[in-house]
Amino acid sequence: MKQAAEANTQSLIEKDKRSQETKDQEDEINAYRQAKDQKEYEAQLEATRIKDEKEKEIQRLRELQEKAADRQSEIDALRAKRAFEEGERQARERERLEYQKKKRILGDLEVARQVQFSEK
Repeated sequence: MKQAAEANTQSLIEKDKRSQETKDQEDEINAYRQAKDQKEYEAQLEATRIKDEKEKEIQRLRELQEKAADRQSEIDALRAKRAFEEGERQARERERLEYQKKKRILGDLEVARQVQFSEK
């Protein structure tokens, strides 16, 4: 009986030992999985952060590009306005010169008519 009790006790100790070893292995596996999941989560966060930074940089560059395009449009519009105004000035100057030329010709014709009239 004593021997059976001892064997039983030994068997229970070994069973507890195996059970503890199994539990330790499962804890180790769970810790490994948690560490792996944590690393994957952190890698995903880092990838998201990098992606967001790239998107912000692209947006910043687009805004700069749009700003430059707007500025160039303003410059082009100003040049077009100045060119139009210069064209108008030149047209008015041509009209003024033509008017003076016609006035001079009409004056010359009047003088010639007067001369012709007086000669008659």
